[in-house]
Amino acid sequence: MTGYYDIVLGLIPVALLGITAALSLVGLSLTAAVPVGAFVAMAIIGHAMFVNTPADGADEPKSTRPPMNAD
Repeated sequence: MTGYYDIVLGLIPVALLGITAALSLVGLSLTAAVPVGAFVAMAIIGHAMFVNTPADGADEPKSTRPPMNAD
């Protein structure tokens, strides 16, 4: 099943390359199109890191099984 972070990882190069190519085709110079595409990719990364933060293991419910003894 595809999760949110799988989609984010796919959107980063799509945003960077796709927006840069689209703006170049419209007539914007490459030196102006690359920063715009990079800013959109950076916004996607920022959203994934700060708005929709990854859950750490502490938020998950504890298991009812006792810990495994390695001895």
